[in-house]
Amino acid sequence: MIQNVAGIKILAVDSSSLTGSVSLCQDESLVAESLLNVRSTHSETLLKQIDLLLIEAGWQLEDLDLLAVVTGPGSFTGLRIGIATIKGLAQVLNKPAVPVSTLQTIAMNLPLSPVPVCAFLDARKKEVYSQLFDWHHTAGPVALGEPSVLPPERLLMEITGKVALVGDGVFLYRHLIDEILADRALIPVATAHQLRAAHASWLSLQAWRGGLAQSAATILPTYIRPADAELNLSKRQSS
Repeated sequence: MIQNVAGIKILAVDSSSLTGSVSLCQDESLVAESLLNVRSTHSETLLKQIDLLLIEAGWQLEDLDLLAVVTGPGSFTGLRIGIATIKGLAQVLNKPAVPVSTLQTIAMNLPLSPVPVCAFLDARKKEVYSQLFDWHHTAGPVALGEPSVLPPERLLMEITGKVALVGDGVFLYRHLIDEILADRALIPVATAHQLRAAHASWLSLQAWRGGLAQSAATILPTYIRPADAELNLSKRQSS
């Protein structure tokens, strides 16, 4: 149970891609945040980032009230590391946790967009993870449909009207965006395409207020498509 209702202290973690982010927030206010875009694994950096932010904020682990983790879609290995970290902390501290969508988190990067926001994340294998959102002035990004994983050409061909695209897939497939959508595509500056744990923290706070916090033990990754190991197993079983 959260005791510090007047000033909820939240630890949020994102390890869904090669980049990584950790934040400490008190209610809706950002206290500290770390964003890394370096060639090291989350298993090497995640706990160090958490320790550093707690020291800089003058907080102890026991001060935390709510934990949040980005659960996908994204890198299967990265997601497992982030979720395992939050599960371990939540169980030791006996604190509630909230899973947060990668796609909704990246849509947070374009607040009050006048056109639909298209989360556009690299899914490898020449595909992108995507979902459309409308930006509501109090609710944040509100999903307009289900998340999908598709070849970028097919996804872009399905878009009608103007749209703002955000995510690391924009860099990879900018030529297709320009070719298919042309001036219907609104592209933010380069620094707007990295996921931020602080945005996941805000989403987790809204979910907690809506009664959606849960036991960390029940949190699972959101993959959308099966892992390579599952695909290989299925092929062997059908052969």
